[in-house]
Amino acid sequence: MDLKEIQNLIKFVANSGVAEVKLEMDDVKVTIRTTLEGNATETTYVQQMPAQPVLQQAVAPAAAPVAAAPAAAAPVAEESKYVTIKSPIIGTFYRKPSPDKPVFVEVGSSIGKGDVLCVIEAMKLFNEIESEISGKIVKILVDDMSPVEFDQPLFLVDPS
Repeated sequence: MDLKEIQNLIKFVANSGVAEVKLEMDDVKVTIRTTLEGNATETTYVQQMPAQPVLQQAVAPAAAPVAAAPAAAAPVAEESKYVTIKSPIIGTFYRKPSPDKPVFVEVGSSIGKGDVLCVIEAMKLFNEIESEISGKIVKILVDDMSPVEFDQPLFLVDPS
């Protein structure tokens, strides 16, 4: 779980009105506690399980921007030829139309203008997100059933 995913989880919990969320994945344990008053702070604990140091971070509801790592600069130049498809709304990202159906697109899938790429659920409404370009899916940037923000990158597409 990277820092961006943790920040998105913090925003999602802050907006949901939930008092506490605990998430345990393979080697990461995340606990987010918040109080329901509007001006209270959130506390996030991220713990690497196998002999890794514990990172503790207190975050105000309006999280401060985090500086990008210098190592991230190299892939950006390579990805500049790709078109980023971004979320038009806030909600929950789904790769499938329903749990028993196949995913809309995979990495390597060819897409055309108007093809459905994913569904974003917002306030119990499922909104189909259609492609505005033709090309090939290079990378899927969001995990299935993850919260997404407005204008958050979802897919990288090679338009050539």
